[in-house]
Amino acid sequence: MDLRVLVVLGPIALVVAWAAFNLAKAVIKGEASLFGKQGNNPFQ
Repeated sequence: MDLRVLVVLGPIALVVAWAAFNLAKAVIKGEASLFGKQGNNPFQ
């Protein structure tokens, strides 16, 4: 496998994973307002 592929895709994968982690954390806390002002937490 070419090392340049890892150099290019590594940071991109890291950013995507970090964004997904932060979004999941916000959804669990009920702060994600993707579906209106109340958030989308079914437990509130």
